[in-house]
Amino acid sequence: MSNSSSPVTSLSRAQAGVLLFSILIVALCGIVYELIIGTVSSYLLGNSVYQFSLTIGFFMFAMGVGSWISKFFDKEYIRNFVTIEIAIALVGGISSTLLFMAFPFARPLYELTMYTLILIIGALVGMEIPILTALLSQKNEVRDSIANVMSLDYLGALIGSVAFPLLLLPSLGLVQSSFAIGLINILIATVNVFIFRRHLNNFKNLLFACVAILAMLFIFIVYGSQITRFAEKQLYFDQIVYSEQTKYQKLVVTRSTSNRDQRLYIDGHIQFSSRDEYRYHEYLVHPVLSIPGEVKKVLILGGGDGLAVREILKHDKVELIHLVDIDPEMLRIGTELPMLRRLNKNSMSSEKLTAFAEDAFSFINKPGVMYDRVIIDMPDPHNEAINKLYSREFYTMIQRRMVPDGILVTQSSSPFFTRNVYWSIESTLGAVFDNTYSYQTALPSFGIWGFHMARNQSTFPSQWSFDVDTKSLTASTMQASAVFGKDIAKLDAPVNSIMEPKLYQLYVADLKQ
Repeated sequence: MSNSSSPVTSLSRAQAGVLLFSILIVALCGIVYELIIGTVSSYLLGNSVYQFSLTIGFFMFAMGVGSWISKFFDKEYIRNFVTIEIAIALVGGISSTLLFMAFPFARPLYELTMYTLILIIGALVGMEIPILTALLSQKNEVRDSIANVMSLDYLGALIGSVAFPLLLLPSLGLVQSSFAIGLINILIATVNVFIFRRHLNNFKNLLFACVAILAMLFIFIVYGSQITRFAEKQLYFDQIVYSEQTKYQKLVVTRSTSNRDQRLYIDGHIQFSSRDEYRYHEYLVHPVLSIPGEVKKVLILGGGDGLAVREILKHDKVELIHLVDIDPEMLRIGTELPMLRRLNKNSMSSEKLTAFAEDAFSFINKPGVMYDRVIIDMPDPHNEAINKLYSREFYTMIQRRMVPDGILVTQSSSPFFTRNVYWSIESTLGAVFDNTYSYQTALPSFGIWGFHMARNQSTFPSQWSFDVDTKSLTASTMQASAVFGKDIAKLDAPVNSIMEPKLYQLYVADLKQ
């Protein structure tokens, strides 16, 4: 084999086929890197619309810059393409790990890392298309080459955008997905090195680089679970006892070293601490079930951990409980994970309970059982997807599935930390129901936490009594919970709707104050 450089002046059919396939893979990998960065940022920083908008915008800008830079390259197209593929495989492959490592230090460092990765990967991807177009023009007319390149580029983007949520994220998670895509990039580089080896004067150096990065990424894939756990440890203070990236969300369960505190996190947001979750669930469940009237049929939206069900089962008059949680894995661990089973006292195995792995919005919009009580135990509205579960339209659909004198209760975030959010939920309920009742309590793990009840026809009682066993809730504390200090008192807040999603914007704004 000659070591002299010989620029490609004509392509064989096989070489052209390899380049066309390379275009498909380049586009697939590029869109997946974009989705990984956007997803990690949404996971860590919240506000997914904002994060994905910035990621897409800066990535497209960087691609344009990369395309412009490519015109200054020499005509060693194969060498340039392979070198760029090597760089993308290295930077893109470790991108999610870098983001997780940067996050615990400071938000500015994380954002600097995020934008640097977006700009580097975007620019490198942008450089490849003009190079491959120029190479293919050796065999076909420029017009045909551009048509072939662009059609395969869009097809690759489609495959990548579909494969990421349906295949990569559920099966590999964020960290291993970036390793896997980096591995694909470096395999494409290696194939091109061999196919065009007679045109590369630094063939051995490029092959060595390909093999080295290939080996590195392969090792990362093999030890991906350990690397993922190491990255996650940077986000949580306690020992991680369970971690799973499902089709819908990231579930993490932690345990303190003293084993006195277990916590559930969804997408990085704490859902409960075992030390004080009983306070939250007692105030969520018992007030709405203690109000006179039928309580035979109860619906829980969310609450796949089974803790609200545990409290409901204390009321003997309840005959049927329907629980709706979008994530079947959340229902599984609520039923099977030993730590959760101990906390919920095996409530998920109750004969009274039927669990549905379904989107609450879709479930409630269908005809079915008319419920006496509805309990909404959803995460805070920290993104636009959850926003719809606190909307006027959603509450209207729930009202249609309630008996005439049915009562709804919803967790409503903190009237102290997210005051505008809390009172916006009350305004939204008030736009659908005749009467609302607002109350709050103190949770050591969360601070002051709030709830709202809503009903038609009847008003809420002025006195409370509870005939079930509780650790915190009493008639007098419930009476006091309806009193709000000046700093958390009711204020004018907008009604949240699907058409005008105000709530998650308020959530982001409140947390910045």
